Order: sequence, then structure tokens, then C-alpha cells
Amino acid sequence: MSNPRSLPRTAADRHAPTDMGLRAPSPLRDLFAPLGQLLSCGGDARLDIDPATGRNAYGCSPTPTPEVASFSSCTATTISQRGYEAAERARTALMSSAMLHGLIECFDARIEAMRDDLKALLGLARSDVEVVFAASGTDAQLQALALSRALLGGEVVTLIVAADQTGTGTVHTARGQHFSDRSTNDCKVAKGAPVTGLGPVHSLALRLRDAEGRLRSPSAIDAEVLETVESLVAQGARVMLEIMDCSKLGLQAPSDRCTTEIARRWPGRVQIVVDACQMRIGRRRIARCLARGDLVLLTGSKYYAGPAFSGALLVPPRLGAQIDALTQLAPGLADYASRSDWPLRWRGLREQFSAAPNFGQWLRWEAALEEMRAYYAVPDEFRRAALRTLSDGIAKVIAASPSLTLLPPQPRPEHGGEFANPSIFGFTLTSGGAALSLAQCRAIHAALREGSPDDPPCLIGQPVGWGGPGHDAVAALRICISARHVVDAFAAQPGQAQHAIDRILGDAARIVARLETLLLPQPAPTTPAQDRHAH
Repeated sequence: MSNPRSLPRTAADRHAPTDMGLRAPSPLRDLFAPLGQLLSCGGDARLDIDPATGRNAYGCSPTPTPEVASFSSCTATTISQRGYEAAERARTALMSSAMLHGLIECFDARIEAMRDDLKALLGLARSDVEVVFAASGTDAQLQALALSRALLGGEVVTLIVAADQTGTGTVHTARGQHFSDRSTNDCKVAKGAPVTGLGPVHSLALRLRDAEGRLRSPSAIDAEVLETVESLVAQGARVMLEIMDCSKLGLQAPSDRCTTEIARRWPGRVQIVVDACQMRIGRRRIARCLARGDLVLLTGSKYYAGPAFSGALLVPPRLGAQIDALTQLAPGLADYASRSDWPLRWRGLREQFSAAPNFGQWLRWEAALEEMRAYYAVPDEFRRAALRTLSDGIAKVIAASPSLTLLPPQPRPEHGGEFANPSIFGFTLTSGGAALSLAQCRAIHAALREGSPDDPPCLIGQPVGWGGPGHDAVAALRICISARHVVDAFAAQPGQAQHAIDRILGDAARIVARLETLLLPQPAPTTPAQDRHAH
């Protein structure tokens, strides 16, 4: 699909209704395209579907594939049947209301209702927290930077903690740059060029690991963060501090104590942004971050296993009142956002954006919200027990493999709740006594994703560079627990939950066995002469 925002006219025209001989307005006509096509639009090139495989760059299909074992929620997950049906219901409802009351009005009303739905699911229903929607967590980072600049009053320096374990686009968004050659709104842009009115921004990156790949101590990271912020403020800088709640490998930095100290010492000079895009964060913890005045980045497409991409930015009440008065943000944000992404109460700010609906982003969030509803419908006690059992089981499966080495334990913050136990399991691979590089791990990951006649495809987290020169001499793959695993276990027949969990762990064990097979030396191809000699 060449245009991720506007669907091909030929596909839509075949399904478009007519009324008294008049063709429906083109945006409404787009709603009649195949649902899988709609779910793949309204984003950047990462959503494009390869015609040869029917999957995007992450190996995910826009339609359900229940036969594929999926442990890839740290990267992306194929939409579930539950989410797909929720998206279809939402589309049907919008079609009906839009033909009676107008598309833009009905679409705006539904997005506003989705804000309330998301807040309720996160335990924020009675608060004045605002929700800004985005096509992805990367897009939401640009929104956070634009709002931080406006709130702090001018140029900012961005300080990115755990820069070695965050999304690949962050190196660009932290500098106010385009992170792809095509924006969410299908604008051709230059990757690395400044977003108009937003960049260039001076950015500093703090790493969780040293040059050899060893994890630095939490106290050392805290000290560096505090010292760097103090130095920048002393030089007169305004700082957007992006902290990591859960990295690609499940790590948090800096500590809560350090972050709270920064918020206390430099109000109005430092804006804290919490990268919670992995969504392995409890609802109470989200509330505490917002109470501190933090902006919170999140997605519905990681832990909750909604379809990629669905991003959002939570804005605490104390900042929302200031944003009410804004009438302009960086003009270049119009390449990435639509009017409906911004709350109705921010009327002045909304006017700079197009009213054109982003159907793909909306439908992906409808699916993600359904996954969240299913997850929080599971009793707290069962969720905690299931996550603990799955966590222990996957760790044992990896530890039992002779060629896989589990990465160091993942310390979780105090009051971790259901996420007190790890849900992302990073591991290195060894072949012939040597750890595999990033390039080699990518080849292994692709082989798992493609499958073979004897082994069905399976999805695990993409490889992450772990250490060595260039930080890619050694890499880690990841097996992840998602909300969908917990829901599937709970949905089993009464008394059969343990059997369902055993099946999930069995799938993980088969993936590990497949990895062992892929690490075996492959026989050299034979020549025709050798073939004749063999016979």
C-alpha cells in the first residue's frame, strides 16, 4: 500500500455506498476498504505490508494468526481475533453514525470517548489527566518534546537515560529530527533533518552499559543523571529529562529517589518524560509519575499486545492547565498528528492540525483497548500468579539451554505490583564458543520468523546490541510475556488454567529448541560432481 494515510481509490470505490446517485465523501469511502488494509495505514514505513509475505517489517500480519507462537511483545505482536473483532465493531458503528451526523464530528467524538476509555483502564477515570494520541511511541516522543519546549519556555536540552536500550528513532526525536523518510501523514521528509519549529535540539545520551557491555550500577547511573542535570541547569539550560521505566531488556533508570529529587529541586527548569512505552508498569506507578508532574509515554502495542503501532502521551493536570492557553506548537508536527489526536479542550492548539481522520491509528487503538479490557477483567490475584509462574518457567527454559545465556537479573522498581517479576527475558547465543553478533542474531531472528516446512513461524523480540566495539559485537534476543498470555490462561476451561500456562511454556521451550537447531553447523552445499559420487 503506497499511501499509509489515504487508501487507494480503486479499492474503496468498489465498496463505497451511493445515496440518491451521489458518491459518499472520500474519507467515508475509505472506511469500506478491507479491515486489514485499514489497520496497516496511518503510520510510517514500518507498517507497510510486504505483498510477498503479507506481513510488516516485524513479521506481523494485519489479520489474526493464532497458529503463530508469539513472544515478541517487546517489539510488536500480530493482532488477535479479539482485537480484530473489536476494530470491526468500531468501524461498523462509525459508518452508521457518520452517514447520519457527519464523519468528522463523529470521529472526533469517538476519539474523545477513547481518551476516557484509556483513562478508566489505567485507573485515572476521575482525574484531569489528558491523553494525546499518536501513531507510535516514537511519534509521541516528538509531541513530548514540543510540549516540553512550550512549557519550559524556549530552547531545551534533551537528556536521554538508557539511550542504548530505547527505540532506534529516539536518537532523532531527541534532537527534534524526522526519524524516517516518510511521516505518519504520508509526507515525504528527510530522515535526520529538523522537524520545522522543533529542531535542531542539543541532546545528551546516558547509557546503561559500559563499553564492554557490562551493566553499570544503579548508583553510578543516578549520580551521572543528577550531576548532568545540575550542570545543565547551572549553565542556564532548560532540560527535558527522558527517563526509562522499562527498557528493551526490562531495565529501569534512574531510580525513583533520583527522579523525585530532580523534580523537587528544579521545577520549571526540568520537565521529566517517562518512557513507559513497554507498558510493563503498574497503574499505581503511572499515577505517581503523573502526580509528580511527569509526561508519560505509553503504547497499547507492547505488553498489552495490541497491533503495532498505537502510541499516546499522558499529560498531568498541572501541565494541562498551561497547555489550555497554547495556540501554536512546532508547525512540523502537522506532518505527524491530526486534530483529533489532541483533546477537545485544547481548542486553540487543535486548529493548527488537519481534521482528516487517521483511521489506522484509531482502529489499532480500538483493538489495543479491547486487549486492555480483557486483561483487567482478569482478577488481580490471578494476573500476579500467572505472571510469576510464566516468569519462573521461561527463565528455567532458557537456563536449561546449553547455547543460551540469560542476561543479568532485571531489578524492578519498588511497588512493582504485578510487574515485580521480569517479563522480558534477554539472552545471548553462543556457537562454537563465541557469542553471536548483532548481524548473526538478526539472521537467526529472521529464520524463526519465516519458519520452515518442519517448523512453523514464531515471533520473539528483535535482537538488541549488547556490547563490544560499536555495541553490536554481541547481541541479545528476547522472549517476552504479554498480557495476552495471561488472558489466554484465564480464559481456559475452569480448572484448566495451569494446563494453559503449561502450553505457553511448551511453546517457549519449542522456540528454544528451534534456536538450538539453528545454531548447529550447517552442512556445506554439495556440487553436482559430489552428488554423482555419492550415488
